[in-house]
Amino acid sequence: MTQNKGISNNILELIGETPLIRLNTITKDLPGNYYAKYEGFNPGHSMKDRIALHIIEEAEKQGILKEGSTVIETTSGNTGFSMALVSIIKGYKCILAVTSKAAPGKINMLKAMGAKVYVCPAHVKADDPRSYYEVAKRLHAETANSVYINQYFNHLNTEAHYNSTGPEIWQQTKGEITHLIAASGTGGTISGVSKYLKEQNPTIKTLGVDAFGSILKKFHETREFDKKEIYPYRIEGLGKNLIPSATDFNVIDVFEKVTDEAAAHRARELAVTEGLFAGYTSGAIIQATMQYAEQGMFNADSKVVLILPDHGSRYMEKIYCDEWMKEQGFFDSQKHAHQEVEFIK
Repeated sequence: MTQNKGISNNILELIGETPLIRLNTITKDLPGNYYAKYEGFNPGHSMKDRIALHIIEEAEKQGILKEGSTVIETTSGNTGFSMALVSIIKGYKCILAVTSKAAPGKINMLKAMGAKVYVCPAHVKADDPRSYYEVAKRLHAETANSVYINQYFNHLNTEAHYNSTGPEIWQQTKGEITHLIAASGTGGTISGVSKYLKEQNPTIKTLGVDAFGSILKKFHETREFDKKEIYPYRIEGLGKNLIPSATDFNVIDVFEKVTDEAAAHRARELAVTEGLFAGYTSGAIIQATMQYAEQGMFNADSKVVLILPDHGSRYMEKIYCDEWMKEQGFFDSQKHAHQEVEFIK
């Protein structure tokens, strides 16, 4: 999507062409050059705007979506917001099955965008009838003239990033990128971007980011679905307890897992060092970058692009809330200095 430099006809014309920003402070002790592809600049504040617009417009072209249709989707928050945003402009109803890991603020945002929201327990098996996957399927079956987007198993998810995010990064780096670091949830972003970049230069390394409690890293290494890898974790939009067909493991070179706690602190550090107010998964990507650097992955000539998926405003009740951090056992006031609020009476 090309941005309109004058008057935009609607908000959808602002999707894409997000900035690539040099990181100067948080990576100063690492060899090489580091750049953040900051997807929080999309109008829906996340990279999911790209897939929502692409999938819905392709469904329109195929006659799957038509007047009076209802869009149904599973989401940890961001995809739902983007689907609701695009549905508003396109004139569709929107129903969302949301994981209970989503903060109340995210759920309120989805409601504010006119979506009907069903909150489903996060820590159940994917085939449990209460899981947001199964609830979405049921709602689709019960709702006439509805379309279940199913981002986890929709090749258009990957195609959206192959067509937009990948070419943008290639152009912005003038083809000099050496490493891509991206999170994997549905896998659409990392797969689409990596496929495009490796077609331009096969020597580019794609470094995936996974969460402890997710099966993706183990599956990538062994092609074995190991249920023992699955346990509850807090990061939203990262990792999975199933294998999404939108993920092309063949274009990902390696995965690194990060902890909930380290990811939370890295997001907060990114804000106060670079002025980039980004989400929980962005913190995971910064942490993974540090871990990859410790393993000797980069050198002085490396040009590393980190895809930061969303804006920090989605996490005010979580990683940017001191009380939440304390409740998780993440926050030590002696170790983690922060600005106090002073009330004038």
